Amino acid sequence: MSLESQRELPVKLGSILPERHYARKNLGYLEAMARGARIIIETDDDNFPRESFWEERALRHIVPLVQHGGWTNVYRYFTDSVIWPRGFPLEHLQGAVPELDRIKHGEVCCPIQQGLADDNPDVDAIYRLTRELPQSFDKETKVALGNGSWTPFNSQNTTWFKEAFPLLYIPSFCSFRMCDIWRSFIAQRICWANGWGVLFHGPTVYQERNEHNLLRDFTDEVPGYLHNARVCELLAGLEIEGGTESLAGGLRSCYRTFIELGLVGADELPLLDAWLYDVGSLVG
Repeated sequence: MSLESQRELPVKLGSILPERHYARKNLGYLEAMARGARIIIETDDDNFPRESFWEERALRHIVPLVQHGGWTNVYRYFTDSVIWPRGFPLEHLQGAVPELDRIKHGEVCCPIQQGLADDNPDVDAIYRLTRELPQSFDKETKVALGNGSWTPFNSQNTTWFKEAFPLLYIPSFCSFRMCDIWRSFIAQRICWANGWGVLFHGPTVYQERNEHNLLRDFTDEVPGYLHNARVCELLAGLEIEGGTESLAGGLRSCYRTFIELGLVGADELPLLDAWLYDVGSLVG
């Protein structure tokens, strides 16, 4: 969509969303909703789909559900390599993860599903500056994270079912390298209130990463290194009501927490309100 066509969209967000920002993806989500999408699969321009990417998605899966696991480095379920997803608190890297063969399998409703990426996966600048790539992951593993378990997920190979469409919102007034990561923490907290799991599954894409300045990436990631663990501690303590009619209230509560910490600007709230109005008018 050209910038001109984005400005002409009949949505409130279109006229106030900052330009030259990754959060412009929000308008793509709204356009997909306007065209009647019931599932939105997002990716980035340096990810390349494998055949499995095109397979039909299911909302419910019979998988191990990790609950009350605290910080859970989900990458450890897919490889024996020392690797972690971008946004994972460094102070929790040495923590153990629950063993899958000891976790009860059950049917889990997963309206958000994160697929991994082979070759050049989404890791932070510290990893890229100190460790080697490429990296590949097990293609058969599936695991869901539920109430009391945290791990960051990104916007590079992610499936969203209609139930979770309001949670797609990417913030504008924050660190570029944290915008989708902080979205993932907010989405996970609201999923807990609804009894939903976030599914993680094997890679269906590989990445040939666009050129990056790693020191600039590192600088943009510093707010996450310093605050992600504390942020999620505060999110966990919020009173979030379940039910799709309460998603908007949950989002506002979570973003107020980020604003109070000074990690997201107060100018975010008018954008969020416009987003919620637009989603409500398009999805109901």
